[in-house]
Amino acid sequence: MARPEQVLVLEPQHELKFRGPFTDVVTATLKLTNPTDRNVCFKVKTTAPRRYCVRPNSGVIDPGNSVNVSVMLQPFDYDPNEKSKHKFMVQSMLAPYGMTDMEGVWKEAKPEELMDSKLRCAFEMPLENDKTSELSTLPKSASASLDDGEVKKIMEECKRLQMEVHRLREENKQIREDDGLRKRKVTSMGSPHSSSSSAMATSAMRDEGLSTRILALCVLFFVIGVIIGKLAL
Repeated sequence: MARPEQVLVLEPQHELKFRGPFTDVVTATLKLTNPTDRNVCFKVKTTAPRRYCVRPNSGVIDPGNSVNVSVMLQPFDYDPNEKSKHKFMVQSMLAPYGMTDMEGVWKEAKPEELMDSKLRCAFEMPLENDKTSELSTLPKSASASLDDGEVKKIMEECKRLQMEVHRLREENKQIREDDGLRKRKVTSMGSPHSSSSSAMATSAMRDEGLSTRILALCVLFFVIGVIIGKLAL
């Protein structure tokens, strides 16, 4: 006696596609839908049980409901010249009324009560041009996020930093000149050596503080200049 036709609706119907790279777990989803007015028991089997992890691999689907089955392919060394021979089978049967032991029902099921559907597996690697197109969209999205107003603000900030650097240089120059005059006066007046050392230390601390500020502003100015250069490209 021929087996009855499958009552479950499978999505996809004939092929499970796994898209690489296969250096990590790759998951495909199999949707099972029960369009009947009866509970339907199901099992998912494969010809390569060591290569796949299936969750859930069995269960009961209520009338009008669906179940998403995750089929997880374990990592392996992909060979594009080798075709996949792996297959899956979805086996189902109408659940008896008042069923309490699903495993017992499967063991006692008659062949004419079982329905099955088979799916083949296909492995796909992403094309090189797909990777290139994905990467090429990144600079465009980044530049698109900056409008004319933001670019104008950056230009104004650059001008302000230029003026600040120029002011600090003039201030540093003036301080050096004042310190030179002070040292000459101290020397001519024959002041103690300790006073001269203190003045020189104070001058060195001022110079160091100003030099640090100028260096920080120059670095910030350089970074903003690089950003504007990229936007111009």
